[in-house]
Amino acid sequence: MEKIIFMGTPDFARTILEGLINENKYNIVAAVTQPDRPVGRKRVLTAPPVKQLAVEHGIPVYQPEKISGSDTVQELIDLDADIIITAAYGQFVPTKLINAPKHKAINVHASLLPKYRGGAPIHYAIWEGEEETGISLIYMTKKMDAGEIIAQAKTPIAKTDDVGDLFERLATIGRDLLLEELPNIFEENINPWPQDEAQVTFSPTIPREQEQINWHQTATQIDQHVRAFRPFPTTYTWLDDKRTKIVQGQPAEGTVQSGKPVGTIIGAENGVLTVQTGEDTAFHIEKWQESGKKAMLVKDYLNGVKPEEIIGQQFEVKD
Repeated sequence: MEKIIFMGTPDFARTILEGLINENKYNIVAAVTQPDRPVGRKRVLTAPPVKQLAVEHGIPVYQPEKISGSDTVQELIDLDADIIITAAYGQFVPTKLINAPKHKAINVHASLLPKYRGGAPIHYAIWEGEEETGISLIYMTKKMDAGEIIAQAKTPIAKTDDVGDLFERLATIGRDLLLEELPNIFEENINPWPQDEAQVTFSPTIPREQEQINWHQTATQIDQHVRAFRPFPTTYTWLDDKRTKIVQGQPAEGTVQSGKPVGTIIGAENGVLTVQTGEDTAFHIEKWQESGKKAMLVKDYLNGVKPEEIIGQQFEVKD
């Protein structure tokens, strides 16, 4: 029975670890994940999903704050695993550890490499308006997400998909692709191919300032932004000095020449707020969350206000 060290942190990684456990033909000798972190408004210390699953199945858990330079590296090497499998671990893995197992280390990456190397590939695929994305199973190298590709699987991105939808779907695709290819990897019956460096793009961790809506963009671009940041980290704008999250919406059909500046609310009917956006487009806000309140459908909000009270107001516009 091959021995596996699994390294991962969020629900995406949990789905893949669960698949390995359910196979009942691999020995998961360790699960390496990020430390427990405070979660929610009450900042409750919470274990990552991978740790929760590992504990349920009696798998030893390692949680170094920073794995590079830690004693954990040698402890993992001493486990004499046949392979290391990573999936959204969240830290760079030392080369010494990558090269230790007989079959080295592989990564389940949520993009069609060489596109979107980095920590937020699913967000960027939606944000950039890609029509498809997928999973790449690659060998790990010192350079981030740059290893040879073992296998890939694709999935289309629907106009309604958000990051939550794709995380869930790609986790299942990644699990199935890994389980299909693992026997071939152990038998060395694979033909990996190098990535085309000329086609490389990146998906770095998203800074907080990128969460704000830019009303100068077209309605389609804003829609992609909202869906790429839903349910996390979310998008927001400002209205009357109040931070307001934009939870859901869609582009209005056709061009809209209201004569109003971008960011101006130009309509409040049929259950939506219509906002003037760039290049003579308009965006329908269907659900939002005002500061200090719960998220609500705009149609419910409009039951309590008159259209003339909201039409003409302008959201803060980024320079």
